[in-house]
Amino acid sequence: MVEYWYNVVTHEVEEDAQSDWTQLLGPFKTREEAERALEKVRERNRAWDPSDADGDGWSDQD
Repeated sequence: MVEYWYNVVTHEVEEDAQSDWTQLLGPFKTREEAERALEKVRERNRAWDPSDADGDGWSDQD
């Protein structure tokens, strides 16, 4: 079974992890899911910290 990974350095989807694991998000069942990896990370960041409105990991609180 093929697994798909999103490479945060090259911003490309890889089949069956080819790069170092520190550069990858996944695994994903489909290429389409892997292509939306960063979107999913932003959604999870917002869910975890609602004050982080843009999902970049930084809140507006001092």
